[in-house]
Amino acid sequence: MFEIEMQEMSEAFFPCWKAAGIHLSKQVDGGIQSWLRAHPYPPFLEHLSFRLGNQLFFVRVEDVDAKVDGPGSLRGLASAARAANGRACVLPMKKKLFGGAWEAAAPGWGLLDAETGKPIDPLALVTDEKIEMTPWEVHDMAVQVVRDYLEGQQFQLMSWQGNPEVDPSIWFVGKTKKPEWVVVRPAKSPANRAERPGNWADIAKSCARMSTTGHFASVAVVSVDQPFVASDEAPVPLRRGHGMHVRFTGLE
Repeated sequence: MFEIEMQEMSEAFFPCWKAAGIHLSKQVDGGIQSWLRAHPYPPFLEHLSFRLGNQLFFVRVEDVDAKVDGPGSLRGLASAARAANGRACVLPMKKKLFGGAWEAAAPGWGLLDAETGKPIDPLALVTDEKIEMTPWEVHDMAVQVVRDYLEGQQFQLMSWQGNPEVDPSIWFVGKTKKPEWVVVRPAKSPANRAERPGNWADIAKSCARMSTTGHFASVAVVSVDQPFVASDEAPVPLRRGHGMHVRFTGLE
């Protein structure tokens, strides 16, 4: 298992973070439709992340006046972007003197490359190249499937994250009104289900201080260009931004 910091987002930082998300969405006609992360719950590697075409962007929001600090770190941001084959960005925000509203400190997208500090225009980086999804992306998508299922069952979500090195993936309030957790694993063709991790007992032990009720979720995925049946044919790669078939039968 991979331990990460569970720092909460402060009340002072929340308006800055929210304004940053609204600002980014306004840069695209119709708004950003494919958010990977757009919620204020821990754990934090990035503050916001989204997909445009075949590119992924991971964003850390920062106050240019250094009066308000956000959770997480640049190291965590770089780690998430590297694992997902995405781009690590920083979005400097500034609080207005009059009214106290937050706005991007620079024109346009206002994004800077987290390593070089140079401006980034996400739309200019989108290409027609067919990019295969990384294990991080496939896992994050599987977590989204389970999260949507839990919300559909009227369960209250406590937190979630798409890092395949972090277990559990989801915490929610169960029927007994107490916390419960979910370990999510995706399965890619030719497999049609995922197996529980070998360190299941260790995961349960680490979660026991909050809850002894855990679940496993297998989410099988194949490309939309491939039937969801057993076949000797080579698996069709899962492409970023392309369709896929999903098989999820509920929590175990």
